[in-house]
Amino acid sequence: MLRAGLIGLGAMGRNHARILRRLDGVEFVGAVDPAGDPHDALHGVPVLPDVASLIALGVDYAVIACPTALHEEAGLQLAANGVCALIEKPLAHSAEAARRLVDAFEARGLVAGVGHIERFNPALQQLRSRLETGELGEVFQVVTRRQGPFPHRIADVGVVKDLATHDIDLTSWITGHEYATLSARTVSKSGREHEDMVAVVGSLTDGTMVSHLVNWLSPLKERFTAVTGERGCFVADTLTADLTFHANGAFATEWEALRAFRGVAEGDMIRYAFPKREPLVVEHERFRDAVEGKHSEIVTAREGLRTVEVSAAVLESARAARGTARGTGDGLGDGLAEGGLAVPTT
Repeated sequence: MLRAGLIGLGAMGRNHARILRRLDGVEFVGAVDPAGDPHDALHGVPVLPDVASLIALGVDYAVIACPTALHEEAGLQLAANGVCALIEKPLAHSAEAARRLVDAFEARGLVAGVGHIERFNPALQQLRSRLETGELGEVFQVVTRRQGPFPHRIADVGVVKDLATHDIDLTSWITGHEYATLSARTVSKSGREHEDMVAVVGSLTDGTMVSHLVNWLSPLKERFTAVTGERGCFVADTLTADLTFHANGAFATEWEALRAFRGVAEGDMIRYAFPKREPLVVEHERFRDAVEGKHSEIVTAREGLRTVEVSAAVLESARAARGTARGTGDGLGDGLAEGGLAVPTT
């Protein structure tokens, strides 16, 4: 039995506790939270005052689900004591902190993963598999929309690091290509320190166009991913874990008024049926297997670092656009006019 611990009993931490209590091959031995366990998430598992107390229990790995600003401190403590870690996304509050975490775990040969849970959503797993087998042909564009009301659980980061990191990670993962350039705009309308809406356009290293719209300002909750290619379009709804394929038609439209408005003909629409397991359970199973030394697809810390780097480029592009707009009054940032900010390579 692997011995596992948990750091943080907030909204996400309580879900991790629920899975750890029931995970085959794992003994959940303790959790750290200065506030204790007010929601009774541990069901008898001891709550501890600090990370050192958890390490003293002899844990093989720990899940870090505390506020993002504390990820680096907790992760470095675990790495220094030979403990593997599954760290909630984003990996860290800055690219520099994320890089230090990657270096610390890699130097000790420890397994470190990042909780980009969308990779384990069955709709996106199906989508990626179908893209890999060439069902869509050449991929032209990836569009995501992630909108909804403000989650009061978030206090230390804005919508880019909390939500847009999902879309950044899943876009690179399903296509197999990294970001090359991007341009972004942010606004803050809720009176908070951080941004609560972002729009991003960009391109991947293979030329695929990407577009992300993410906000905390909409009463409509939406989790939408569309991938358009030469044979049609896949649409994934990760709230319902549904995947639909809209095929290009085999027959030309004879109605002249409609044909004038279509670049391709409408074809069949297929809604796929497949097993739908809870993504968080699958994420934990994959990480457990990786700690045991088995071949297992997890989101590595180095992949998490890349997502943090891209999110930093999003915020930098938005800052540059605001500065240019204030300086010229034309509302257009240099980054957009010149084709976007180049995303640094790791």
